[in-house]
Amino acid sequence: MKLFAQIFILIFTTLCIKAQRIDHSKFHGILSKNVTVTGSVNYTALKGQVAKINEIVKEYAAIKPEKYSKNEQLAYYINYYNAATIKLIVENWPIKSITSLDNGKPWDVKRVSVSGKIISLNELENKIIRPTFKDARIHFAINCGAVSCPPLMNTAYLGDQVQSQLEARTRAFISDKKYNVITSSSIKVSKIFDWYKEDFGDVSAFLKKYVVLTPAKAPIQYQEYVWSINGK
Repeated sequence: MKLFAQIFILIFTTLCIKAQRIDHSKFHGILSKNVTVTGSVNYTALKGQVAKINEIVKEYAAIKPEKYSKNEQLAYYINYYNAATIKLIVENWPIKSITSLDNGKPWDVKRVSVSGKIISLNELENKIIRPTFKDARIHFAINCGAVSCPPLMNTAYLGDQVQSQLEARTRAFISDKKYNVITSSSIKVSKIFDWYKEDFGDVSAFLKKYVVLTPAKAPIQYQEYVWSINGK
């Protein structure tokens, strides 16, 4: 009977932990007021809210993601990456490109804390998010601060909505002719599909999930990536 009670408590505790949700309301507030529906960021206005942004990043750093469900972790990592990128740009605003920082390699500087370990944005993306979730759609959610990067969403990602949010962002990005142009004679897509071929696998097959590829046999061309800042 005692063993049964211990097992019940363990299961109940595990379920309670998995049901917990991370509060993203502060980051949502920043995004909804300073990012347009097309992803343009008002960094000038955000410059006056740097204390709030620092607070958000600090709170994300204090979270232990392993305590939460996979979807909660995924939403957390995406929001944390985006918040840290906004913080970096705002602290150095005005700038014309994020590549003007840290000798062109701002993503290699260790500046975010995850579970008590200081890592870089590249490590957050390539050593945590990509290998943990193995979901190519995350490339349309994390934002690098450049105009060629998939637009920053003006709401926060949420654990109970992250799968539908990722699907919507992926479909919107692939269909947007600003980033991808698919005609009856050619296929020109974002350089992201080239950089992360390992994640997308057969790029044509991935694209077919979201758009009709009329020129099915046309070679895929990758567009030049523009690193100008995504500010309005």
